[in-house]
Amino acid sequence: MTETTATATADHANANNTAFAIIAALSFCHLLNDMMQSMLAAIYPMLKASYGLDFGQIGFLTFTFQVTASLLQPLVGIYTDRRPQPYSLSIGMGFTLVGLILLAFAHQFWLLLAAASLVGVGSSVFHPESSRMARMASGGRHGLAQSLFQVGGNFGSALGPLLAAFVVAPRGQSSVAGFSFAALVAMIVLWQVGNWYSRRRAANAKRPVGHIHVALPRSRVILALGVLGILVFSKYVYMASLSSYYTFYLIDRFGLSIRDSQLLLFVFLGAVAAGTIIGGPIGDRFGRKYVIWGSILGVLPFTLALPYANLFWTAILTVVIGLVLASAFSAIIVFAQELVPGKVGMIAGLFFGFAFGIGGTGAAVLGYVADVKGIGFVYHLCSFLPLLGLLTVFLPNIEGSKAAARRK
Repeated sequence: MTETTATATADHANANNTAFAIIAALSFCHLLNDMMQSMLAAIYPMLKASYGLDFGQIGFLTFTFQVTASLLQPLVGIYTDRRPQPYSLSIGMGFTLVGLILLAFAHQFWLLLAAASLVGVGSSVFHPESSRMARMASGGRHGLAQSLFQVGGNFGSALGPLLAAFVVAPRGQSSVAGFSFAALVAMIVLWQVGNWYSRRRAANAKRPVGHIHVALPRSRVILALGVLGILVFSKYVYMASLSSYYTFYLIDRFGLSIRDSQLLLFVFLGAVAAGTIIGGPIGDRFGRKYVIWGSILGVLPFTLALPYANLFWTAILTVVIGLVLASAFSAIIVFAQELVPGKVGMIAGLFFGFAFGIGGTGAAVLGYVADVKGIGFVYHLCSFLPLLGLLTVFLPNIEGSKAAARRK
């Protein structure tokens, strides 16, 4: 008995080590994936100047990328819930590689749209299945796993504008092709992750795994998912106002150079990355509903102050906004997955897809608003979006119900 227990303990420790290595690999590939994607938004000022694009066309470019991703992600999630595809991540990254090469050499607006759509397809394949793998590797610490997975994407999104400022801007649009090497590296790493996924699924199929699920009425689940969707709407429309138009706002209001505006965008996106990694562990420890409350509604005073701030306080406020607002998403994803157990891929695809789609739609609408009313008006309008955080009151107390179920 003692030998068996010792062996089981050692195997469990080895499994945990492997799991954290897999989460790190997924986070690294998420970094590369979102770095390549953010390259598109980061070179918007260069594309606008080179091709004479207006804000509406810039918004439509974002819309094409994000809607391509959003429409496919739930479908990918539903399919892989039924038939998991361990090597789909590597194949999906191939679409991103082709999209980057096309983006580097496109000289017409419709080719830019085609490149954006290919990058979107790569994203639609990557996010649902990689989120499932991160959850499988979590050892029950789902919030931590999601945060570690997502923070790679956030750091990648922050790195994209920095690389655009110091690599793409001096060397021109064609230099984007060099970043296709990152897609190739990600394809190799993800193939190895696919090997682990295949082995892990085979091992898990041989032993039962017990989970405590709290059964809620269907109407309550639908209401909660609707509330979470509205909260994602408020978060990602506001984030779209910063990720797509923050550089233009800084140039227009404060007269900054393109490079300086991209550096401040990098600072904002770095704060988003920090907020993402903080949110998951706090949600595991204190409850995800509290994180959602504090993140969405708690950012309201800072968003209301932003349109009236000078350059120094604009930089400070956007850091606080990025830090606080970003902490919600991993909590929202895990909360939704616990509402609908057994549908990890579908929920991940639905929420990642909705986030991309609403971000793209928001970017397009805000682009037209900026053309008509001015870029400053966009930030006055969006400053009220965090008020929707009040709807968190309608979310069920899942953590409390689970704790009661464990005591029975």
